Amino acid sequence: MLAKCLSKDQMRMEILSSVQRLHAELYTIQAEHFFVPSFIKAIDENTEQGFRNIMKEASPGVFVFEMLQPRFCEMLMAEVENFEKWVHETKFRIMRPNTMNKYGAVLDDFGMETMLDKLMEDFIRPISKVFFPEVGGSTLDAHHGFVLEYGMDRDVDLGFHVDDSEVTLNVCLGKQFSGGELFFRGVRCDKHVNTETQSEEVFDYAHLPGRAVLHRGRHRHGARATISGNRINLLLWCRSSVFRELRKYQKDFSSYCTECQRERKERQRQSVAAIKLVR
Repeated sequence: MLAKCLSKDQMRMEILSSVQRLHAELYTIQAEHFFVPSFIKAIDENTEQGFRNIMKEASPGVFVFEMLQPRFCEMLMAEVENFEKWVHETKFRIMRPNTMNKYGAVLDDFGMETMLDKLMEDFIRPISKVFFPEVGGSTLDAHHGFVLEYGMDRDVDLGFHVDDSEVTLNVCLGKQFSGGELFFRGVRCDKHVNTETQSEEVFDYAHLPGRAVLHRGRHRHGARATISGNRINLLLWCRSSVFRELRKYQKDFSSYCTECQRERKERQRQSVAAIKLVR
């Protein structure tokens, strides 16, 4: 099959009609087979304390927790490898997950859109409602789901950036690897995305298979080089159309941008100083 110039919808139709699924159970949410018991228990309780019992705030705004069972990780990696094999054999031109990565696959493109919608709505949105209300955590209504592949014959690292999301879920699937740590450098709005990092904002995180990281999309981050082996990660960019519409009319983002917070405190300090001088 020759490479084709297809629309996004045409491309998905072509893929869905051509790629044979290895694990049909991956395409619908089966919580007891996908997730570790502690995560299911917290979701069932649906309370702030229940979420805090399983989630460690490793750095301000960066939450780490055990999420995926090893069997699910293995099946999803095998499904992606099967898809990549089909792409290679047919020379089918696919869209990669984003402009920064040359390897990986958009999971929606080969049939996982419904499953990922359910993952966002029933599992990530309840958590985001508690921990990320200021960026639309309670109104997440769209997603971009994909897998990234790192290694000597894949993408090696990932530059400093922010995500096109309100909330990002990042879960390591495997395999054997060293290096590849995430580095976080503070939350910024569009206006301040390139401002200097403060010492208290510096945080590095080492991946472990099955363990998830949840953070704001505006939390600046990148990935260090994978030194050996192969690292495969599942990412779910969760978006809120309500928040995005409201953001168009805002000028101050001190509810989440640390630089906006700093500027606001400075204005307040100057105002108080001016009042004291008048008196």
